[in-house]
Amino acid sequence: MKKIILAALVFTGVQAGAQKYMTKTGTVDFLSKAPMETIEGINRASACLLDAKTGKVDFIIQIKSFVFKQQLLQEHFNENYMESDKFPKSTFAGTITNLNAINFAKDGEYKADVAGKLMIHGVTKDVKQSGKIIVKGNQASLVCAFNILLADYNIAIPGAVKDKISKEVKINVNATLDKLK
Repeated sequence: MKKIILAALVFTGVQAGAQKYMTKTGTVDFLSKAPMETIEGINRASACLLDAKTGKVDFIIQIKSFVFKQQLLQEHFNENYMESDKFPKSTFAGTITNLNAINFAKDGEYKADVAGKLMIHGVTKDVKQSGKIIVKGNQASLVCAFNILLADYNIAIPGAVKDKISKEVKINVNATLDKLK
């Protein structure tokens, strides 16, 4: 009897694990396009966990992992704007609200609506966003683009550069997650 219960627990655990996808190499980039200057940063080390059974989605992004074409921009980003020693990460914890419209067992592209809490610069806001999930084999790719207002997350723009930095920043998320075995 103990062997049957143990086998059932192992089988249940395997099934539960098969419903989860993960990556440590998701890409998050942002674009600040102002009349005087365009600033772009890219982070290719974003971690994400997706539970296809419950629709729960979690992201964690280390702020210092953003890379810029110019080293000086990277320093200003970390020291002056994001204060990355004080606020080292950004997170998103949410749920796919239209989970029944996504078939993780069938290759295809599916519209995904997500609601959750986005934390940037120590400030947490409720967000709702649409994107897509592309299922292919044992992978699920999450793709989304949205805008944030810097003021909403208490990110100050010094007066000396207010014309060089947009008050609104476009964020792109593109993460390919592997099914956990």
